[in-house]
Formats: sequence, C-alpha cells, structure tokens
Amino acid sequence: MNDAAPSPDRYTAVAKLLHWSIALMIVLQLIIGWTMPEVHRGTLPEGKIAWHLGIGSIIVLLVALRVIWRMTHAPLPAAGDSGWSHRLAQANHLLLYLLMIVVPVLGWANASARHWTVGVGWFELPAIMTAGAKIGPLVGDIHGWLAEVLAVLAGLHVLAGAYHHFVRRDGTLRRMW
Repeated sequence: MNDAAPSPDRYTAVAKLLHWSIALMIVLQLIIGWTMPEVHRGTLPEGKIAWHLGIGSIIVLLVALRVIWRMTHAPLPAAGDSGWSHRLAQANHLLLYLLMIVVPVLGWANASARHWTVGVGWFELPAIMTAGAKIGPLVGDIHGWLAEVLAVLAGLHVLAGAYHHFVRRDGTLRRMW
C-alpha cells in the first residue's frame, strides 16, 4: 500500500509523523516554558531558555512542513461526525494550526528583540524583529498567554480523541496511530 495517500481509515505516515512529532515538541516546550527561569532584561539564553529557543525553532520548521503537507494532502473525512461536534472539531483544529504558527513566531520575534539567536546547531533562523525593539516585551507576554491557550486547546483535542476512542468507539483515534 502506498502510504503517501491516506486510506479511508488511516492518515499517511508523513501526517502521523508530523502530528506526533509536533505534539511531543509542544509538550516539551510547555514544560520547559513553565519551568525555565523568568526572563528579564539582561537575561542570557542559557540552560532551559536555550532549550526553549532550540525546540521552538524545530517547531517552526515542523509546523511549516505540516501546513504544506496539509495543503497538498486533504485530511480524512470525519468518522461519522456531523453537525455541531464536527464544526467544533473544525474550529479547534483551525485554532490549533493558527496558534502552532503564531505562538512560535511571537517567541521568535521576542528572542530577536532580545538579540538572541534562535536555532539548533548550525540551523539558525534570521531575526524577525529589530534588536532592542520596545514592543519586544509585550510580544513576549502575548507569546506566553497564547501558549496557555494553545495548551488548553491541545488538551481539548486530546480529550476529544479519548472520547471518540473510549465512548463512541468510532475508530477516530486509531486513524492517527
């Protein structure tokens, strides 16, 4: 079976790899973000902050790939969902995608304003905000607030998957395994 195209009951291997890789990276990012030292003027990007920047750059790359994949490979139709639950799922997915783009970009902009390098090893992202920009701290605050919204939406996504698997038993969760 060619795994480049979805079967009626399974997502492609690429879609699954991107989904689970991004999910893992976001969980790691949230844990690091909540446990790293508070960032103030003069804080250096060391330790957990450096890890946060590195994982964030990986998330930017993976989400870009995921968006391209999604645009070129239609998602599977919902398994028996219609009406309000289907619209709610679509809204949650749209918001997840939006926040998976906006949250890392805001973090990247905040890091740029601090004149920090965002990247991993030889892979470095260019600065997207002028070093010392006065709006940098506000961008960083918004980054943190929206990360919390992303965490809530991701939690709802997980709960919906569990509901489909354990209550409805409709195979929705198995399509992404």
